Amino acid sequence: MPRQQLRSGLEGVTVAETRLSDIDGEAGELVVGGFPVETLATNASYEETLFLMLEDRLPTADELAGFRADLAARRDLCEAAHAVVRRAAADGESAMDALRMGLAAASLDADTGDHRAAAKRVVAVVPTIVAAYWRYREGESPVDPDPDLGHAANYLAMLTGETPDDHAVRGLETYLNTVVDHGLNASTFTARTVVSTESDLVSAATAAVGALKGPLHGGAPGPVLEMLRTVHETGDPAAYVRETLDAGERLMGFGHRVYRVRDPRAAVLSTAAERFYGAAGERAFYDTVEQFESVALDLLAEHKPDRRLATNVEFYTAALLHGVGVPRELFTPTFAVARSGGWMAHCLEQLADNRLVRPVSRYVGETDREWTPVERR
Repeated sequence: MPRQQLRSGLEGVTVAETRLSDIDGEAGELVVGGFPVETLATNASYEETLFLMLEDRLPTADELAGFRADLAARRDLCEAAHAVVRRAAADGESAMDALRMGLAAASLDADTGDHRAAAKRVVAVVPTIVAAYWRYREGESPVDPDPDLGHAANYLAMLTGETPDDHAVRGLETYLNTVVDHGLNASTFTARTVVSTESDLVSAATAAVGALKGPLHGGAPGPVLEMLRTVHETGDPAAYVRETLDAGERLMGFGHRVYRVRDPRAAVLSTAAERFYGAAGERAFYDTVEQFESVALDLLAEHKPDRRLATNVEFYTAALLHGVGVPRELFTPTFAVARSGGWMAHCLEQLADNRLVRPVSRYVGETDREWTPVERR
């Protein structure tokens, strides 16, 4: 047998065809459902984006109303799932662990045999699990989902117990649309791999949450916020960047596995953050964010001239989610609130023309070993 070519991390290996998103890392472009991300993210509701992902077209007004109502009707958590999430909060488990456990428990009242129903159930219930965990952790009772609120507004309402203002809703909705899908990232590939075995979609989503939990995939916005807060307090971004780089540490929020220029999602979220902070009368923090980005890019180019380290999505994610009122501890779970739509669309796409995902490995171990009985070892 010929020796297989090794592609560590499946770098550059094409394993599926998809209509869901397309990434041009060199040009810094992202297309989602046929739309440039900047067009979709700033105009669509999350429900419109999800409908597009599932149906490959935008809904009519009547279809959108029915789809919203259908999605909203699937938000409630059964008592067994509440018990799991409540216990996770009481035991000090992380939000991502609570989401993983709660999502698995939510399958107790889900029709896992109906793929489209299961897909909508997953997307609808993820925000409920995250919000319930947070309320339990803060010593508060969970807030019931409000069927009269859209997906983004309802999530914020369940977190805070108050009806969110329009600026916060639009900011969060822009974020959810921006990160709904991004090719075969680790969590999405995990979800597709699970359903390729003809397992159910809730299992696929639960596995995807496990992949997203890792700091190399979904964990950067939290540290970015701490960095921005520190710089806002000191007022000296250059000193912070130099100290970080001189220590040989990574500057969070810059550099991406795919993009060699500024992440197009960063551009969308920077505009959304500027709009939100301007409307909220909190421009000072956003000014710090902009100043930090400018200083950081200059110093990165000076310290690492051989690397193309541009602003990535996590940088403005931190600023925007902080502004609209999402707690730092829930940044990665809120990523899951958005990305669950992409996971489910990919799962349905996988199942429509399924082939079991089965890559190969290259053996580098010993051969021709001789067995030694245990009494002679």
